[in-house]
Amino acid sequence: MPLPLAPIAAIAVRYGTVAFATYALASKVERGRRDQRAEDALDELAEGTSLRREAGQANATTRFRRVIRLGPTRPGIEVEFSSISRVRIRKVD
Repeated sequence: MPLPLAPIAAIAVRYGTVAFATYALASKVERGRRDQRAEDALDELAEGTSLRREAGQANATTRFRRVIRLGPTRPGIEVEFSSISRVRIRKVD
């Protein structure tokens, strides 16, 4: 019985195109850097959201951390979202 190559070739071309596009995009993106001071500041945030306003700027912090388990005796994963934001508006001459 001959192997049907047309459907396999179509799938291979589709996945190959996606893989090539992903590689091309990844090679163009600049590698980020890690600032340890920023990492320490994110680790020290209290859980929840806070907002502070001053003249000309507003500061906001958010931290959301949860442990997800798929069963009472199964291992889990910890999901954490931390953010420090600043919006500054000033007049430029």
